[in-house]
Amino acid sequence: MSASLHPVSPGCGVEVRGVELARLSNSDLSLIRDAFHEHGVIFLRDQTFTKDDHLAFARRWGEIVINEHFPELADTPEIAVVIKEADQKTNIGGGWHADHSYDPAPALGSILVARDVPECGGDTMFAHLARAFDTLSDGLKANLRSLRALHSSRQIYGPGGAYEGTDLKQVLKADGALSDAMHPVVIRHPETGREVLYVNPAHTIRFEGWTREESLPLLNHLYAHATKPDFTCRHRWTPGCVAMWDNRSTWHHALNDYQGQRREMHRITIAGTALDAA
Repeated sequence: MSASLHPVSPGCGVEVRGVELARLSNSDLSLIRDAFHEHGVIFLRDQTFTKDDHLAFARRWGEIVINEHFPELADTPEIAVVIKEADQKTNIGGGWHADHSYDPAPALGSILVARDVPECGGDTMFAHLARAFDTLSDGLKANLRSLRALHSSRQIYGPGGAYEGTDLKQVLKADGALSDAMHPVVIRHPETGREVLYVNPAHTIRFEGWTREESLPLLNHLYAHATKPDFTCRHRWTPGCVAMWDNRSTWHHALNDYQGQRREMHRITIAGTALDAA
């Protein structure tokens, strides 16, 4: 069977069919790379994908980043375990965000494998930030190109952060390093050259030279715009499903609508480079 692409929504995401990631040819890898950069996130269902397969596929993209905050798979620190037990109330990633935007060189992307999924619920939403930027007014685009913004992991993982006081506090690594970084608000995508809006609700604190209070009205306007149906898709997980998203051009949001059910995903994150202004 030859590989084929099937868009998930007009604005974001594509399903790749006819491919076994554990036996991936160079030509199919090239097709997947192109789809990844164009659509922001790719999905492949019914994969027989061991942890060694997961590692091997990730290494074809670049260096693996070991997550500072998530628990890791036993004897395999490269694989982060994104888990919610049936008796837990809080999930990991339960809000719109881009992974590692608080790092000076944010992650290229992440590869997530579904190991144990709820009978229903636990979907993930994705948003395409290049397409969202394309539809802003010319005046707002010009203003945004002149700005930089501060990103931080502190408001999520630090003392007093979003996970403080939740039942995830004991799951996440207490000694995980906290990080801050300043990035252009509009970046030039390293592979496609497209302009991408690079802020996100979880990690962006304020614009450089602005206060938090001054920044929030514009940030909230951008967040509302980027999460319109025109630029988003919703993915339903099944066992053996693999998703890979481009962290430079997408956000994602893990929905927490499956109370009383267990969900376990395995994630590898690929190292990226410092981001250049558009």
